[in-house]
Amino acid sequence: MSYQPPYTITPKILHLVAEINEKLGRLLILQEHSTDLRLRKINRIRTIQGSLAIEGNTLSKAQITAILEGKPVIAPPREVQEARNALTVYENLGQWSASSEVDLLDAHLLLMQGLIDEAGTYRLKGVGVMQHGEKVIHMAPPAKRVPFLMGDLLDWLKHTKDHALISSCVFHYEFEFIHPFADGNGRMGRLWQTLILSEWKAVFAYIPVESMVYMHQAEYYKAINESTEQTDSAPFIEFMLSIILEACLAHSSQGSDQVTDQATDQAREQISDQVKALLNLLHKRPALTTNEIMQVLKLKHKATFRQNYLQPSLQNKWIEMTQPDAPKSPTQKYRITALGKQLAQWLKNSLL
Repeated sequence: MSYQPPYTITPKILHLVAEINEKLGRLLILQEHSTDLRLRKINRIRTIQGSLAIEGNTLSKAQITAILEGKPVIAPPREVQEARNALTVYENLGQWSASSEVDLLDAHLLLMQGLIDEAGTYRLKGVGVMQHGEKVIHMAPPAKRVPFLMGDLLDWLKHTKDHALISSCVFHYEFEFIHPFADGNGRMGRLWQTLILSEWKAVFAYIPVESMVYMHQAEYYKAINESTEQTDSAPFIEFMLSIILEACLAHSSQGSDQVTDQATDQAREQISDQVKALLNLLHKRPALTTNEIMQVLKLKHKATFRQNYLQPSLQNKWIEMTQPDAPKSPTQKYRITALGKQLAQWLKNSLL
């Protein structure tokens, strides 16, 4: 690896990376127990609407939802085509490798098909980066240098040892600086950062970072400009990490509500007094063996305990084994899960 993009790792960057990692711990727990495909669909649509809106597309989330569902939409044909292409691209996100030039060009082809003649190929002319379609804020490198610059950037991405949160931001900025395509560079830069992050943690495929960027467009362009002026992408890295943190916080809150709703619905329909007693116990104690649980609950028949207490709680993922690979181990213990804690707390605060 010969090329090294110019950027400084500031204390603010390190602090934001640590904060995001902390929030991701909660997100990953919520993701493990969340099976709400509707929530993922909503976030995917928010992502697409936000990324398109930055480029001037006026379609609403409701209109993009209608396009996804195959319903007719009254809107400019080009904007409808942009949305259809974006839906296809994000659906195929998991099939691409972030460091592959072939995949990058393939993604651009899908994103821009029917919109420009040069879809899936690097630009052949000089271009200027426009803000709001009015003001030129950056003249991109000459077209003849684009294949070499992109080759160096993708090679750096493949071999860098930097944290994915940092390398994804660096790539995003460098990509926008090079501006390798005739059109669609903003959408591709944001898409590829999402791909880099989702290769690190799959949950990023459904965190609508792009919608947060849309809400902070002025700061987005300002961070790009400052990075270009300083020949150091640190301002852009700091900005994007703050956006990612904001998106994680919003997604965590959204996911927490969904998990709580799921637990509540299950509780109303399935929970028994026996399971309530088990959850209440394990909510207070870290992990207990079968004999310890039976002793505290004053139970004598192991078969009844397994049928009425243990199995329903395990099946609903309210509790788990400490040694799942050795279920019959004599030292096996049981502990409450994150979902079980949510349910236990709900039970404590309800009249159920």
